[in-house]
Amino acid sequence: QVQLEESGGGLVQPGGSLRLTCAASGVTLDYYDIGWFRQAPGKEREGVSCISRSDGSTYYADSVKGRFTIFTDNAKNTVYLQMNSLKPEDTAVYYCATDLRGYSGNYYLYYGMNYWGKGTLVTVSS
Repeated sequence: QVQLEESGGGLVQPGGSLRLTCAASGVTLDYYDIGWFRQAPGKEREGVSCISRSDGSTYYADSVKGRFTIFTDNAKNTVYLQMNSLKPEDTAVYYCATDLRGYSGNYYLYYGMNYWGKGTLVTVSS
């Protein structure tokens, strides 16, 4: 059974940083595509970043390029999202997700993935 558990959310001032963590069980991240998504109040879910296991490529939404970094620790079966230069518009519930279908990163960012965590809230406010 695939389980994903996010942590690391919280309140941060604009310009600050946070690192989100997603611990995976029931999957081996060496073989699964993995990503981060977010949903702000009153808005649709948005793909933030993902890693394609087919070639190790990383993908980012234009809104976070240059500020966010996704990376994994396969020994710990964990994926991280380092978020720097945070803005109020980054406020959202952030979800970790994974998938075995092997689609492109851009596909996942638009359509989502098959398995989801419960999310962690990030609030960027002064």
